[in-house]
Amino acid sequence: MCFFLSSFYRWLIVDSVDIIVEFYFADSNLPFDKFMWSLHTANAEHWVPIKTVSSFKRMREYVSNGHEWIVKALRTSMELEVDEAGENARRRTEVQPPKGQFERSIYAKGFGDETSDLQKKLEEFFNQYGETNAVRMRRVDGNKQFKGSVFVEFAEMKSAEAFLSADPKPSWDGAELLIMSKEAYCDMKIKEKGLTGKTAEMRKDSMASRKGFNAFQEMQDEKKGKGQKGKDKPNPEVWLEIMGSKIRVQEEDGGSVKSENVPYIKGATMKFTGCGGDANFTEMKTPLRERFARVPYIQFSKGDDFGLVGFDKALTEDEIDYVKTSLKTVNSNEVQWSIPEEEEEKKFQIDRANFAARSALSRSQDRKGGASRGGRGRGGGRGGRGGRGGGRGGRGGGRGGGRSGEKSQPAATSEEQSGEKRKRAIEPDGGPDTGVRGQAIPTIAPSKKAKTDAAL
Repeated sequence: MCFFLSSFYRWLIVDSVDIIVEFYFADSNLPFDKFMWSLHTANAEHWVPIKTVSSFKRMREYVSNGHEWIVKALRTSMELEVDEAGENARRRTEVQPPKGQFERSIYAKGFGDETSDLQKKLEEFFNQYGETNAVRMRRVDGNKQFKGSVFVEFAEMKSAEAFLSADPKPSWDGAELLIMSKEAYCDMKIKEKGLTGKTAEMRKDSMASRKGFNAFQEMQDEKKGKGQKGKDKPNPEVWLEIMGSKIRVQEEDGGSVKSENVPYIKGATMKFTGCGGDANFTEMKTPLRERFARVPYIQFSKGDDFGLVGFDKALTEDEIDYVKTSLKTVNSNEVQWSIPEEEEEKKFQIDRANFAARSALSRSQDRKGGASRGGRGRGGGRGGRGGRGGGRGGRGGGRGGGRSGEKSQPAATSEEQSGEKRKRAIEPDGGPDTGVRGQAIPTIAPSKKAKTDAAL
């Protein structure tokens, strides 16, 4: 049911309050808005208090007109109904999973700085090309600053095509916009990151899907849970605590996190260059332990002339100077220290979170005693595949990897770079998720008090 902004004409001659409220209840918003969904499901007949909806940000300019004025406007809606008392509103139809959202969505950039009325102006602008279900302003993770770009979901494919093929090309304040389909945008970002194969497919699926709450997924998970009554209970959720945030660990691929859930902490990473293709993690960490309570996390690929060091917070100028002074050389070579570019730092922090997620999941499964990846199974030792006894090696040190008496080879491969020919050596940070170089899924010594969450 696509009923947000039925036409640009309605914006010009009809009070827009009912259109805004229709959007709150629309298929493209309601099942993805956790608060609205909680209101929708709180009442058995799905009545939602109008006064609550009136308190939403985009409704505030209409509140001064009074409750009765808002109710009168809502009674004109073809998509919503209002109860006799004028206290509640609800949809006239059942919620339906929207189809083809990804194909009907476009990316556009070049809208400048945010203003208080920018959202409304953007909606008016895009509705010139056809009915839209949603215009979503893209924001920087952490500080929510507007990026100057948007994702727009059109109600029909022909409207998206009309926008992308418009002649002259769409412009904003006299400047031509950068525009492309959302699919083309995703492909561009995947290519920039150098992702290939299954990793590229997973990233595209993640970018194509809606972030955050999804009522349809919640209902599906609940249904699966009910179907398992009388059978084995589902595994408890595993959560990872990293850089001040808690992130749920996904069990796919031995433990991973959704990249959009990883907080970006600007300035929490330092890059060293000039090491001559090798680095000794122990030697690097020794002086850092004297200054930092949490031992930093080091990522380095054998043969590269650079590496990255991650901390659990943004560094101060004094801390940056300390690192530069105490680690002037790596691998007996004088190195240069710098703060990496934003994209490189974001990717590194996602790699770090995925590594910690694999470690947290492995530890959780170890505690259950005999899980497929965590028990004392075919791996010959704690950790299963790639464990201390070698086993099949998993993603890690091949056959006979781990601590088999042979020299350990760098082997923990980053999920974000699974398409690379050489494998990446990733050093744990020394926290509760500490592992062993040469292992794909690090082995964790059980603590005295078992915890589900992992800290990094």
